Amino acid sequence: MDRNLREWADVLEAEAAADRAIWVFGYGSLMWRPGFPHLESAGAVLAGYRRSFCIWSEHHRGAPGRPGLVLGLAPDDGGRCEGRAFRVDRADWPDIAAYLEERELRGYAYRPAYLPVSLADGRPVRAHCFVADPEHSHYAGALPEAEAAQIILYARGRSGLNRDYLIQTVGALEAHGYREPSLHGLLERVRRLTGEMEVGGGI
Repeated sequence: MDRNLREWADVLEAEAAADRAIWVFGYGSLMWRPGFPHLESAGAVLAGYRRSFCIWSEHHRGAPGRPGLVLGLAPDDGGRCEGRAFRVDRADWPDIAAYLEERELRGYAYRPAYLPVSLADGRPVRAHCFVADPEHSHYAGALPEAEAAQIILYARGRSGLNRDYLIQTVGALEAHGYREPSLHGLLERVRRLTGEMEVGGGI
């Protein structure tokens, strides 16, 4: 069992002993496609992290030798990430935990964490999160916008073009009322580069 799965087992053991509601925090696709039953969904803020294209993808949005970039929760002192928290039935939790392990941990540069988040109505809760692992080989870190845009422009994986992932992500965030200047700036740069390629016959 790798480190991430060992940590996930430890998190689940600690959570099982707690007498409190079970929450899961989503910052990317989990926000609009959680994939598990839940009793409640609420806007939430996680402090100390930011949403960032900081994870290399060699499968879904890239390939070995030409990886793409996908979202991760990057550590950021003083930062904050707006997302959604999902309250789940304790009876459903074993199946949900297994689903999240498969979706978020196997082969990816994410670590499980059980962190405090603030719900939109002011309630403080602890939630299961998946944060970027800076020690993982697929952690890209804080790349300059120009470099990230070039990577996203050309990468393609099993799930399609990397730039489509960026477009769909920003669109979904906007649909849920979230706007982040850094992601919009990256998208605008990719769109400009795409236009230049089309004019030049590059694609």
